[in-house]
Amino acid sequence: MTAVGVVRPGQRAIMNRVRVEPALLRWACERSGRPEDYFRHRFPKLDAWGRGTVLPTLKQLESFAKATYTPIGFLFLKEPPVEELPVTDFRTVRGVEVGRPSPALLDTLHLCQQRQAWYRDEALSAGEPPKEFIGSLKTTAGIVSSAALLRDALGFDIEQRRQLPTWTEALRGFIEQAETLGILVMVSGVVGNNTHRGLDPEEFRGFALSDPLAPLVFINGADTKAAQMFTLAHEIAHLWLGQSGVSNTQAISKPDHSIERWCNRVAAELLVPSDLLREEFDRSAELCADPANPSLTSRLARRFKVSTLVVLRRIHDTGELDWDRFRSAYLEELDRLRQRRAGSGGDYYLNVGARASKRFARALIVSSLEGRTPFTESLRLLDIKKVSALRKIARGLGVES
Repeated sequence: MTAVGVVRPGQRAIMNRVRVEPALLRWACERSGRPEDYFRHRFPKLDAWGRGTVLPTLKQLESFAKATYTPIGFLFLKEPPVEELPVTDFRTVRGVEVGRPSPALLDTLHLCQQRQAWYRDEALSAGEPPKEFIGSLKTTAGIVSSAALLRDALGFDIEQRRQLPTWTEALRGFIEQAETLGILVMVSGVVGNNTHRGLDPEEFRGFALSDPLAPLVFINGADTKAAQMFTLAHEIAHLWLGQSGVSNTQAISKPDHSIERWCNRVAAELLVPSDLLREEFDRSAELCADPANPSLTSRLARRFKVSTLVVLRRIHDTGELDWDRFRSAYLEELDRLRQRRAGSGGDYYLNVGARASKRFARALIVSSLEGRTPFTESLRLLDIKKVSALRKIARGLGVES
């Protein structure tokens, strides 16, 4: 891309215009996930820019970059770049690796990496010791013993969980247990705090960023609450292996990668211990989830505070449900859950804390209030615009401002 000075009759200043490779314009539209017609309507001269008969101004190009969620520097290249995830990609669909990551996933990963880097530096300054559980297990470790180890470290009490009235409260408690252990848990269904940029759970359900001082787990909040329980357990298992990566694993999946298989099995055993499941299992009960006549699946899901999909998987794991019946029941239940998936909502300032990890947000705000971190840096990392909003978040998190 080159800048071109254009002077028109009657103009006193030179307006900078830039030449863009047509392939870059098409690539930016495609990677955004929106049809080109959307951008033609928003930028009427887009086709002319592609032909080179009209050149966009720098300001117009900046607007185009923002609309397509493309870093402006990419549009100055000679050809489209190959974008790769900065961590291992464990995602597969029917055994095939997933293609190009969306801008939403990339931007979320990069923001989380920036937050993790800040927290790591803060932990180093405070002299915090490394978390001994990071990388303490291998995939050769036994599933039941590994799950018991995680359960003990987290204080994950199955009987206490049974008393909780909703999956939301169970998930909130699970997150608090993980954060108390020193794990930054970020849950969001949008990029940063931009409610116009949703995250697709079909693309990814979560990721883990392993680090001995700042271990981080991100959960796609656009998924159901019960499904988020399994994702959180799966990503926590990644940390015990010391493995960073992006996952889209589901209870029905049979991952090809040994790490994903191990994390899936440990997560399932952590949430629904096989010995307790056998005690609760009733062979005479109906498996299908009928809201008017709660089934065995629904009862066990309430018992363990996991999704009915995880319960079906665990029944299959114990050999009580063959693959064909499991797959049929799973797909039927998946359809029902998709129809019932609810939006987020709630208090904006409390949501910001949850999206960024309450542990991270508290540390960042305290650091700013004590003068160690500039307020501008805190605003950027929390993806908010005003210091007044930062103070409201601080009060919601119980931080004196």
